Amino acid sequence: MEKKLFFLSADIEGVTDVTHWDETSKGKEDYREAREQMTAEVAAACQAILDSGHEVIVRDGHSSARNIIHAKLPRGVKLMRGWDCHPGSMVAGVENGFDALLFVGYHSPGGVGYNPLSHTMSSSTLAYVKIDGRIASEFTINRLFAAQYGVPAIFLSGDKGMCMLAEEEVPGIFTVAVKEGMGDSTFNMHPLDACDAIYEQVRKAVKAEHEKPVLKDEYELEIRCIHHQDAKDALKIPGVKLLDDYTVYYKAKTPTQMNFVRSYITK
Repeated sequence: MEKKLFFLSADIEGVTDVTHWDETSKGKEDYREAREQMTAEVAAACQAILDSGHEVIVRDGHSSARNIIHAKLPRGVKLMRGWDCHPGSMVAGVENGFDALLFVGYHSPGGVGYNPLSHTMSSSTLAYVKIDGRIASEFTINRLFAAQYGVPAIFLSGDKGMCMLAEEEVPGIFTVAVKEGMGDSTFNMHPLDACDAIYEQVRKAVKAEHEKPVLKDEYELEIRCIHHQDAKDALKIPGVKLLDDYTVYYKAKTPTQMNFVRSYITK
């Protein structure tokens, strides 16, 4: 059996039981338990990959990128912490020879009500992001960046709405819905059951055959800003237009170009 190298990008708002912004923020009393569960769910996915005879590198993709407790991951797993000036952001480094990409703890995007913590990249600056007229999640943005390097997205865990959107975007992707949003509340899988389900589905995902992703020649990016000044400021980028006082429009040749425009607005 050929040993493969997998990339795992982790977030926290899609982890079971995480329901309020306080649970996602360092320094808040509730953050510790959310951090522990984020680590546990990532560890379950990593263990499934290792038990299948492969290797994995984890990218901590939430906030400070210093959330996952490395000592609680299986031995042999490398962890990327902190941020670099890299256009891949939450999947920085995925261009370095990986066979496939997995997502743990991912959440529904801004513009939908599937999770009390629904947002896309920045809850304070972006109301929603659309790509080719369709609401785009952080999963969308990150999988498209990886697709430039022939890396397919094969697994996602998170809230039920995010799993549904991922399955629509990538037919055949393996998912685990660890919770379901209901207004400002969540209906959650037991933490241990969530880890067990992630382990089982990741085992299936790494064994399955996956098609290489196909990119388009051009993408239409639409970003609805919360503050009109952010939209106006984006006009400094050549090719950017405004659809109205709050909405940025841009035609991009590559996902990297889209990431540049979005990261400029959320800087």
